[in-house]
Amino acid sequence: MDRVTSMAVFVKSVEGGSLAAAARHFGLSHAMVSKHLRGLEQSLGVRLLTLTTRRLTLTEAGDNYFRRCVQILADIEEANREAMQLQAVPRGLLRLTAPVTFGEQHLAPALAAFLARYPDIVLDVELTDRFSDLIDEGFDLALRIGRLPDSALVARRLGTSRMITCAAPAYLARHGTPAHPSELAGHRCLYLSGVTTPGEWWYEAGDGRMTVKVDGPLRTNSMALACQAARAGAGIVFGPAFALAPSVAAGDLVPVLEDFAGAALDIHALYLSKRHMSKKLRLLIDFLAARFAPTVGTDGV
Repeated sequence: MDRVTSMAVFVKSVEGGSLAAAARHFGLSHAMVSKHLRGLEQSLGVRLLTLTTRRLTLTEAGDNYFRRCVQILADIEEANREAMQLQAVPRGLLRLTAPVTFGEQHLAPALAAFLARYPDIVLDVELTDRFSDLIDEGFDLALRIGRLPDSALVARRLGTSRMITCAAPAYLARHGTPAHPSELAGHRCLYLSGVTTPGEWWYEAGDGRMTVKVDGPLRTNSMALACQAARAGAGIVFGPAFALAPSVAAGDLVPVLEDFAGAALDIHALYLSKRHMSKKLRLLIDFLAARFAPTVGTDGV
């Protein structure tokens, strides 16, 4: 007798609370359901169920076996679904959200390349610097930069962008150029909420991480705003290389503290579950991981 079918009959009997429930679900006779269960018990050499006229009760071995069977059957269903999807052309809608600056500078060209490869997929992209709720707002995928809040979402690391420290030439001419992170205490610092710990910048030193207390006139969750303020001479900015590199390349910002590497900032893809993930979502995440690994936005800095 087929073991997988017998396992499915066993699980449905337990979930339905009776052999009759499994019989109805699979269109089997009561005798055939009993035969499947007896066959399982004989092959395992243990009793799984205690049956009375009023109820079905799991033994200790049966309870453990039931939980494992549920997982095994779910894995088989997932494997079957994935195998069938391999023959299907990926198509349909995917909704994703990402930070504004990262989306405009790096995600946009990546998505253009993805759509060229998979022309039957449609992308609905929302760029925002707030943390969107995937369930409430109906997103399939969210890209996050920096620290992740605690959640039940699955996180896959796509790459990193190192943090760099920059200021406008005019600011440095007026206030001087810091030679060591400890000198930042005497400067006007602009920092990004949600990326670094408020009031702290961190650098990789030879003997480990160095945390520096900073203060200044601007706190914002917008990378674009912080970058523009720094370009206008409002202060020193500490941010991801992908956000600041274009301004550095244009000469509007000058890197400082180059002998002290800013700690790496992780870029993650967040989604609801690995189980029942659509083929098109898996393809997009794999594509972005290949595109953004190992680092993003270090050109010119």
